[in-house]
Amino acid sequence: MASNNLTTEEIERASQLLNAQDKAVLLFEEIERDLVRHGVTEKKLNEEIYQLGLDRYGIKTHWHKRVIRSGPNTLSPFSENPPDRVIQPDDILVVDLGPVFEAWEADFGRTFVLGDDPYKKKLRDALEPIWNTVKARYRENPDMSGEELYDISCEIAKQEGWDFGADIAGHLVGSFPHERIPRDRTSLYITKRNKESMGLSGRDGFKRHWILEIHLHDKERGFGGFYEQLLTVD
Repeated sequence: MASNNLTTEEIERASQLLNAQDKAVLLFEEIERDLVRHGVTEKKLNEEIYQLGLDRYGIKTHWHKRVIRSGPNTLSPFSENPPDRVIQPDDILVVDLGPVFEAWEADFGRTFVLGDDPYKKKLRDALEPIWNTVKARYRENPDMSGEELYDISCEIAKQEGWDFGADIAGHLVGSFPHERIPRDRTSLYITKRNKESMGLSGRDGFKRHWILEIHLHDKERGFGGFYEQLLTVD
Protein backbone atom coordinates (compact mmCIF):
# COMPACT_ATOMS: atom_id res chain seq x y z
CA MET A 1 0.00 0.00 0.00
CA ALA A 2 1.36 3.41 -0.93
CA SER A 3 1.73 5.64 2.14
CA ASN A 4 2.30 8.95 0.39
CA ASN A 5 0.27 11.74 2.03
CA LEU A 6 -1.32 9.37 4.56
CA THR A 7 -1.17 10.08 8.27
CA THR A 8 0.23 7.57 10.71
CA GLU A 9 -3.28 6.82 11.93
CA GLU A 10 -4.55 6.22 8.40
CA ILE A 11 -1.65 3.85 7.72
CA GLU A 12 -2.50 1.98 10.92
CA ARG A 13 -6.18 1.75 9.94
CA ALA A 14 -5.25 0.24 6.57
CA SER A 15 -2.89 -2.18 8.31
CA GLN A 16 -5.66 -3.32 10.65
CA LEU A 17 -8.00 -3.97 7.72
CA LEU A 18 -5.33 -5.98 5.92
CA ASN A 19 -4.62 -7.93 9.10
CA ALA A 20 -8.33 -8.77 9.42
CA GLN A 21 -8.38 -9.96 5.82
CA ASP A 22 -5.26 -12.09 6.36
CA LYS A 23 -7.10 -13.85 9.19
CA ALA A 24 -10.13 -14.32 6.93
CA VAL A 25 -7.86 -15.99 4.36
CA LEU A 26 -6.72 -18.49 6.99
CA LEU A 27 -10.31 -19.10 8.06
CA PHE A 28 -11.37 -19.81 4.47
CA GLU A 29 -8.46 -22.21 4.01
CA GLU A 30 -9.75 -24.20 6.98
CA ILE A 31 -13.33 -24.03 5.70
CA GLU A 32 -12.27 -25.44 2.32
CA ARG A 33 -10.05 -28.13 3.84
CA ASP A 34 -12.24 -29.31 6.71
CA LEU A 35 -15.87 -28.34 6.10
CA VAL A 36 -16.79 -27.97 2.42
CA ARG A 37 -18.38 -31.24 1.31
CA HIS A 38 -21.51 -32.72 -0.17
CA GLY A 39 -24.31 -34.37 1.75
CA VAL A 40 -24.90 -31.56 4.25
CA THR A 41 -27.38 -28.71 4.06
CA GLU A 42 -26.33 -25.11 3.55
CA LYS A 43 -27.76 -24.33 6.98
CA LYS A 44 -25.68 -27.06 8.64
CA LEU A 45 -22.51 -25.87 6.91
CA ASN A 46 -23.32 -22.30 7.95
CA GLU A 47 -23.53 -23.42 11.59
CA GLU A 48 -20.25 -25.34 11.32
CA ILE A 49 -18.51 -22.31 9.81
CA TYR A 50 -19.73 -20.11 12.65
CA GLN A 51 -18.46 -22.59 15.23
CA LEU A 52 -15.08 -22.92 13.50
CA GLY A 53 -14.68 -19.13 13.45
CA LEU A 54 -15.58 -18.90 17.13
CA ASP A 55 -13.35 -21.77 18.26
CA ARG A 56 -10.27 -21.04 16.15
CA TYR A 57 -10.37 -17.25 15.73
CA GLY A 58 -12.63 -15.98 18.51
CA ILE A 59 -15.12 -14.50 16.01
CA LYS A 60 -18.28 -13.62 17.86
CA THR A 61 -19.62 -10.99 15.48
CA HIS A 62 -20.26 -11.05 11.74
CA TRP A 63 -21.18 -7.61 10.48
CA HIS A 64 -23.45 -9.06 7.78
CA LYS A 65 -25.35 -12.33 7.56
CA ARG A 66 -23.27 -15.39 6.68
CA VAL A 67 -24.09 -16.49 3.14
CA ILE A 68 -23.58 -20.13 2.16
CA ARG A 69 -25.33 -21.03 -1.10
CA SER A 70 -25.06 -23.87 -3.55
CA GLY A 71 -26.35 -24.80 -6.99
CA PRO A 72 -29.25 -22.62 -8.18
CA ASN A 73 -29.21 -20.70 -4.88
CA THR A 74 -25.96 -19.06 -6.05
CA LEU A 75 -28.07 -16.95 -8.42
CA SER A 76 -30.10 -15.38 -5.59
CA PRO A 77 -29.34 -11.77 -4.59
CA PHE A 78 -27.69 -11.21 -1.21
CA SER A 79 -30.90 -9.76 0.25
CA GLU A 80 -32.89 -12.90 -0.48
CA ASN A 81 -33.00 -16.07 1.62
CA PRO A 82 -33.54 -18.97 -0.77
CA PRO A 83 -34.77 -22.33 0.58
CA ASP A 84 -32.15 -24.46 2.31
CA ARG A 85 -30.79 -27.26 0.13
CA VAL A 86 -28.48 -30.26 0.44
CA ILE A 87 -25.07 -29.72 -1.19
CA GLN A 88 -24.61 -32.19 -4.04
CA PRO A 89 -21.48 -34.14 -5.14
CA ASP A 90 -21.02 -32.00 -8.29
CA ASP A 91 -22.14 -28.68 -6.81
CA ILE A 92 -20.81 -25.15 -6.93
CA LEU A 93 -20.76 -23.38 -3.58
CA VAL A 94 -20.45 -19.73 -2.56
CA VAL A 95 -19.27 -18.63 0.90
CA ASP A 96 -19.54 -14.94 1.83
CA LEU A 97 -18.54 -13.90 5.35
CA GLY A 98 -18.14 -10.59 7.20
CA PRO A 99 -16.17 -11.57 10.32
CA VAL A 100 -15.10 -8.92 12.81
CA PHE A 101 -11.59 -9.39 14.20
CA GLU A 102 -10.91 -7.22 17.25
CA ALA A 103 -13.27 -4.48 16.02
CA TRP A 104 -11.98 -4.55 12.44
CA GLU A 105 -14.13 -5.85 9.64
CA ALA A 106 -13.23 -8.31 6.95
CA ASP A 107 -15.46 -9.07 4.00
CA PHE A 108 -14.37 -12.08 2.07
CA GLY A 109 -16.05 -14.31 -0.48
CA ARG A 110 -14.95 -17.33 -2.46
CA THR A 111 -16.45 -19.96 -4.73
CA PHE A 112 -15.77 -23.68 -4.40
CA VAL A 113 -16.51 -26.50 -6.83
CA LEU A 114 -17.16 -30.07 -5.79
CA GLY A 115 -16.65 -32.64 -8.52
CA ASP A 116 -15.34 -32.16 -12.03
CA ASP A 117 -18.01 -30.19 -13.90
CA PRO A 118 -15.98 -28.20 -16.47
CA TYR A 119 -18.51 -25.36 -16.70
CA LYS A 120 -18.53 -24.79 -12.94
CA LYS A 121 -14.73 -24.89 -12.86
CA LYS A 122 -14.56 -22.43 -15.75
CA LEU A 123 -16.72 -19.93 -13.88
CA ARG A 124 -14.82 -20.38 -10.62
CA ASP A 125 -11.48 -19.90 -12.37
CA ALA A 126 -12.69 -16.75 -14.16
CA LEU A 127 -13.49 -14.87 -10.95
CA GLU A 128 -10.05 -13.91 -9.66
CA PRO A 129 -8.62 -12.78 -13.02
CA ILE A 130 -11.66 -10.57 -13.62
CA TRP A 131 -11.36 -9.17 -10.08
CA ASN A 132 -7.70 -8.33 -10.76
CA THR A 133 -8.53 -6.69 -14.09
CA VAL A 134 -11.19 -4.49 -12.48
CA LYS A 135 -8.79 -3.57 -9.68
CA ALA A 136 -6.15 -2.54 -12.23
CA ARG A 137 -8.69 -0.26 -13.92
CA TYR A 138 -9.56 1.29 -10.56
CA ARG A 139 -5.89 1.90 -9.79
CA GLU A 140 -5.61 3.93 -13.00
CA ASN A 141 -8.12 6.39 -11.55
CA PRO A 142 -8.87 5.86 -7.82
CA ASP A 143 -11.00 9.01 -7.81
CA MET A 144 -13.54 7.52 -10.20
CA SER A 145 -17.16 7.30 -9.06
CA GLY A 146 -18.82 4.19 -7.71
CA GLU A 147 -20.98 4.09 -10.82
CA GLU A 148 -17.94 4.18 -13.09
CA LEU A 149 -16.35 1.21 -11.35
CA TYR A 150 -19.63 -0.71 -11.40
CA ASP A 151 -19.90 -0.14 -15.15
CA ILE A 152 -16.29 -1.29 -15.60
CA SER A 153 -17.04 -4.47 -13.63
CA CYS A 154 -20.05 -5.26 -15.84
CA GLU A 155 -18.11 -4.42 -18.99
CA ILE A 156 -15.18 -6.71 -18.17
CA ALA A 157 -17.48 -9.56 -17.13
CA LYS A 158 -19.30 -9.25 -20.46
CA GLN A 159 -16.03 -9.15 -22.41
CA GLU A 160 -15.10 -12.45 -20.78
CA GLY A 161 -18.42 -14.02 -21.69
CA TRP A 162 -20.33 -13.74 -18.39
CA ASP A 163 -23.35 -11.95 -17.00
CA PHE A 164 -22.56 -9.68 -14.05
CA GLY A 165 -24.96 -10.98 -11.43
CA ALA A 166 -25.57 -8.19 -8.91
CA ASP A 167 -26.63 -4.56 -8.66
CA ILE A 168 -23.49 -3.71 -6.68
CA ALA A 169 -19.79 -4.46 -7.18
CA GLY A 170 -18.67 -3.56 -3.67
CA HIS A 171 -19.06 -1.24 -0.71
CA LEU A 172 -17.28 0.45 2.19
CA VAL A 173 -15.50 -1.51 4.92
CA GLY A 174 -13.76 -0.34 8.08
CA SER A 175 -13.75 -0.49 11.85
CA PHE A 176 -16.95 -1.99 13.23
CA PRO A 177 -19.51 -0.64 12.60
CA HIS A 178 -18.36 1.10 9.45
CA GLU A 179 -19.97 4.22 8.04
CA ARG A 180 -23.58 3.65 7.00
CA ILE A 181 -26.57 5.73 6.00
CA PRO A 182 -29.89 4.02 6.83
CA ARG A 183 -31.83 2.87 3.77
CA ASP A 184 -29.11 4.24 1.46
CA ARG A 185 -28.06 1.64 -1.10
CA THR A 186 -26.21 4.06 -3.32
CA SER A 187 -23.70 6.54 -1.92
CA LEU A 188 -21.56 4.04 0.02
CA TYR A 189 -21.69 1.34 -2.65
CA ILE A 190 -20.05 0.60 -5.99
CA THR A 191 -23.27 0.78 -7.95
CA LYS A 192 -25.34 2.69 -10.47
CA ARG A 193 -26.34 6.22 -9.46
CA ASN A 194 -23.36 6.67 -7.15
CA LYS A 195 -21.77 9.70 -8.77
CA GLU A 196 -19.44 10.46 -5.85
CA SER A 197 -15.69 9.94 -6.06
CA MET A 198 -14.47 6.80 -4.34
CA GLY A 199 -11.52 8.87 -3.17
CA LEU A 200 -13.59 11.10 -0.90
CA SER A 201 -12.81 10.94 2.81
CA GLY A 202 -15.37 9.52 5.18
CA ARG A 203 -17.39 11.39 7.78
CA ASP A 204 -14.55 10.82 10.27
CA GLY A 205 -12.09 12.54 7.94
CA PHE A 206 -10.14 9.38 7.18
CA LYS A 207 -9.53 7.73 3.84
CA ARG A 208 -12.36 5.39 2.93
CA HIS A 209 -11.63 1.77 2.16
CA TRP A 210 -13.58 -0.32 -0.28
CA ILE A 211 -14.41 -3.97 -0.95
CA LEU A 212 -14.59 -5.07 -4.59
CA GLU A 213 -17.08 -7.84 -5.42
CA ILE A 214 -17.26 -9.79 -8.65
CA HIS A 215 -20.49 -11.71 -9.28
CA LEU A 216 -20.60 -13.95 -12.35
CA HIS A 217 -23.69 -15.83 -13.53
CA ASP A 218 -24.07 -18.67 -15.99
CA LYS A 219 -27.81 -18.29 -16.43
CA GLU A 220 -28.01 -20.96 -19.13
CA ARG A 221 -26.74 -23.63 -16.73
CA GLY A 222 -28.32 -22.17 -13.61
CA PHE A 223 -25.49 -21.24 -11.28
CA GLY A 224 -23.21 -18.38 -10.29
CA GLY A 225 -20.00 -17.54 -8.49
CA PHE A 226 -18.60 -14.80 -6.31
CA TYR A 227 -15.21 -13.35 -5.34
CA GLU A 228 -14.59 -10.43 -2.99
CA GLN A 229 -11.85 -8.85 -0.93
CA LEU A 230 -10.20 -5.51 -0.15
CA LEU A 231 -9.74 -3.20 -3.12
CA THR A 232 -7.87 -0.30 -1.54
CA VAL A 233 -5.25 -2.10 0.57
CA ASP A 234 -2.57 -4.52 -0.65
